[in-house]
Amino acid sequence: MATVYRWRLAPDGLATRRQLRALGLRPGGQDVVAELHRPRRRGRPPLVAYLYRIDHARPVRPMTPRRAAALAAAMRARRTCPTCRTDVGYCIPRSLGMCVPCHDTPAPVPASFR
Repeated sequence: MATVYRWRLAPDGLATRRQLRALGLRPGGQDVVAELHRPRRRGRPPLVAYLYRIDHARPVRPMTPRRAAALAAAMRARRTCPTCRTDVGYCIPRSLGMCVPCHDTPAPVPASFR
């Protein structure tokens, strides 16, 4: 089991994934060294952050042209409405499943129901 520290009391030399990323590093396959618990009110469980050793972290892999193209294709797919097949310029909300104009436009009523 990992060592548990309270909020803001972790020793130097440990960092979360986000802090490592800000330093241009990644965990690099190392196991979690410690946990950071931030208490919450009203009996809710604490927020947990996993800590990694900075001295064992590895540099972030550089972005290659193929990785950049794959990322661009994935983001383009998230912006393309499945109904009207247009790139709407923002990520389609998963709750709607289509762009906002397609969602807000009423569906045409078939002639048999008129």
